[in-house]
Amino acid sequence: MPKTSASYEMALPHRDPHLPAYQWLYEAVRSEILGGRLAPGTRLPPTRDLASQYGLSRGTIVNAFDQLASEGYIAGSVGSGTYVSEMLPERLLHVAENATSAEAPVKRRLKVSEYSRRARPFPCYENKPIRAFRPNLPALDLFPIGLWTKITTRCLRRISTRDLMGCDTFGYRPLRHAIAEYLGRSRGVRCSAEQVAIVSGVQEALDLTARVLLNPGDRVGVEDPGYPGAVMAFQAIGAKTFSAAIDADGIAVQRLPARGVRLIYVTPAHQFPMGTTMTLARRLQLLEWARQSGALIFEDDYDSEYRYSGRPVPALQGLDQHGMVLYAGTFSKVLFPALRLGYIVLPPALVDSFETALTLTVRHAPMLEQVILAHFITEGHFGRHVRRMREIYGERLKTFQEEARSRLAGLLELSKIEAGLQTVGWLSGGWNGAPAAASAAKRGINVVPLEWYSTQRSVKSGLQLGFAAFDEKELRRGVRELAIALEAKRKQSPPDSRPV
Repeated sequence: MPKTSASYEMALPHRDPHLPAYQWLYEAVRSEILGGRLAPGTRLPPTRDLASQYGLSRGTIVNAFDQLASEGYIAGSVGSGTYVSEMLPERLLHVAENATSAEAPVKRRLKVSEYSRRARPFPCYENKPIRAFRPNLPALDLFPIGLWTKITTRCLRRISTRDLMGCDTFGYRPLRHAIAEYLGRSRGVRCSAEQVAIVSGVQEALDLTARVLLNPGDRVGVEDPGYPGAVMAFQAIGAKTFSAAIDADGIAVQRLPARGVRLIYVTPAHQFPMGTTMTLARRLQLLEWARQSGALIFEDDYDSEYRYSGRPVPALQGLDQHGMVLYAGTFSKVLFPALRLGYIVLPPALVDSFETALTLTVRHAPMLEQVILAHFITEGHFGRHVRRMREIYGERLKTFQEEARSRLAGLLELSKIEAGLQTVGWLSGGWNGAPAAASAAKRGINVVPLEWYSTQRSVKSGLQLGFAAFDEKELRRGVRELAIALEAKRKQSPPDSRPV
């Protein structure tokens, strides 16, 4: 067992004033060992440090340690220090076993809040091999880590005591300025740095929005099929979510309630998971519906950075004339997931409320990462990276489409894709996506059944397939193995017996 250090101050039980100092120290250290709080191999503080910490003479400490050593509790050598013994005496093991069983905590149900009972765990990124066609991932192997390291080193060398103190609740001001400028140029967002709050990602923006804007019982619309993390955040706060249907132009505004909706969540740039882009006409209809109904709009600008065809459509926020849109985005899909930095752009009327809420939680996002990202953006590296990856992803999409047409005909048909890191493949024959995904998994293929994203379970059977994170070789392998898996599934379930 490797030795660990306890050279920090060692907290011992309160001293009984009726016990001699030597006896108290001996029994206190022995008790810590018996209870497992000082594990075998743990290095004990120097006797001088203990003497100073507890106001005892060094001789008292030495005498207590000598007795502990003679009984086999501790061992030490000159120049190495004193450690809890690796092999404890048999009688100590017996006592420790009794002590552990005597001190074992009694299991009992503890009362938790209504929020805790409503909340459901939302899966995070799995740190496992990246294989076709895992969705929602950028090409991590092509991220310019060398450049990022150089910027990081430079920032660390120049960091000031002011930087070490932290930053505003909404985040590092130069980063907020850089984001506001970038969003204005690339997405038509109209905002100042004062409206930009740095968060860990869209999921935190959703949680923050739910806590600031919603009360239990409030009605919230969520696209269906749609992002499950939004549904879970709203339901955890006690809101009543309802499914908002999607058609070829985006959210079906004509089917939304005329009144009684507090908030609606949409992904207009690249609808998750269908991949469609909300038309300009539909965006204007949604804004007019919000104005008349009094609802707010949460715009998740998912995958807006990568477009391969069609003209860019300005963000809803840039078209909003009445301060009804909250706009959120993340750098996880553009740069790398571990960065955990995103942003939410707030209507001016909500800035104070959101800032107050942040002061009670994270205070502000990690400072160093914000400084590095600000330099990465302002020095032009971010723009160059996006342009480079857009070209690479476009080539990968082309390869994917060609291979799919060649090998998956009659099994799966890819939907039209204009933007993003993944697309949808519609299953031929009518079988459900879950069995198809299970069959693909046996061939080392990672796909997600489309019905997992639908609360109504009325969506057409299909699979979500990522393409951006995989080179040409892996894409070809993935299509080949997926074709084998789907063909095997079709033979197991003849067309006339498949569920629709």
